[in-house]
Amino acid sequence: MSDNDSEHEWISKSQKKRDCHALQKISDRLLQLKREELSLIDLPAELEDAIKETQRIHSNSALKRQRQYLGKIMRSVDSEAIEQQLNRVLHRNDTNTAQFRRIEKWRDRLIENDKEVLGEIIQQLPDVDRHHLHNLVRQAAKESKEQKPPAAARKLFRYLKDAVSESNRQLVGKKC
Repeated sequence: MSDNDSEHEWISKSQKKRDCHALQKISDRLLQLKREELSLIDLPAELEDAIKETQRIHSNSALKRQRQYLGKIMRSVDSEAIEQQLNRVLHRNDTNTAQFRRIEKWRDRLIENDKEVLGEIIQQLPDVDRHHLHNLVRQAAKESKEQKPPAAARKLFRYLKDAVSESNRQLVGKKC
């Protein structure tokens, strides 16, 4: 066996087909994106142009040919990096929803006078203004007790949301 044979691993025809189908599925997922979402992904110009062209096609046979062309282009680019960016774009709202729910739970527990949650918040958000937070909690609890509209609870939520966003920005700044 020569050095050339050991460098190039033999790949079966079936495996090549599976790889091509996987790349075509990635390109199909790219086709489903809106223009704004597509702009968030760093794509080679040729692939981006082909995707935009494909999105304009309505004929089934032309669409099938164009999808195959996209698969061909995908074989010549870094498909793993594109897939990672695609997953990040598709799942970016998942993290926002989870964060939103966590902040809601914090607010509700604060209004219910749960002492443990205050420690959690201070641990995760050390820069939070504790005095302002206590005032907002006191106002929201008073509103809740008097069955008034939850204006202070909204302010409390907004304050926590802003504090989490600021904390996230600081973390990103430290990574750079």
